[in-house]
Amino acid sequence: MESRYNRRGYLEHFVSGWHLKLNDLKEEVLRIRLVNQYICRDIYIPACPQPEFHVSRLKHDTDGRGLCGIRRDSGFRDSGEGFLVWWSLVVGPDEIMSAERRLLKKTYPDRAEEQTQMSFLEKFTTSPAFKETSRLGSYRFTFPLDEVLKAYSEQFCSGDQPIMRVFETVLYKQEVMYVVLVHSPANQEQFSEYPLLTDDPESVCTFRDGCFIWRPEAMCETHG
Repeated sequence: MESRYNRRGYLEHFVSGWHLKLNDLKEEVLRIRLVNQYICRDIYIPACPQPEFHVSRLKHDTDGRGLCGIRRDSGFRDSGEGFLVWWSLVVGPDEIMSAERRLLKKTYPDRAEEQTQMSFLEKFTTSPAFKETSRLGSYRFTFPLDEVLKAYSEQFCSGDQPIMRVFETVLYKQEVMYVVLVHSPANQEQFSEYPLLTDDPESVCTFRDGCFIWRPEAMCETHG
């Protein structure tokens, strides 16, 4: 695990080329003796649901300066000296409801009709990833995932399908971020050190049938 300061001035710890699950992340934190109470709690934490979110929309949050830059450039680009344009998954009420139905069907395949009306996942989806507000600014661009990938393919991949790789796991004070790298086939050698994103049923994040599939292990801002 390495450390760095991001462009917003926040200290972050990261593991390159891996999407570490919480137990593995905890072992890594303990190995380097990093002080992080969010990961290394010894108190008893009740079990929470293990849903699978199928996400077909992306969002890009920015501030006033970023908005002006997007208008000036007529598009999105990295605002620093790097090469990344950052997008986040849109996990709203519809995605939460769909995840509920999948979880109930898997857990109770012979459930009664009244059980299909249960609404419980919203009590657990309280982390910033599910909130309408953003800490990155007051302006948000939201697009269907397939439109973003199609535009990227046409503009940077000569019409070929972009390649997806496991980029990194980033640990903040009270947040874990899993990053997927999307790049052109022409840049395979440049990014070959990062594993390809596969459709592994045990992984935190995969891509299947035009959707990102996210299997979070920590959905709650606080676990009451």
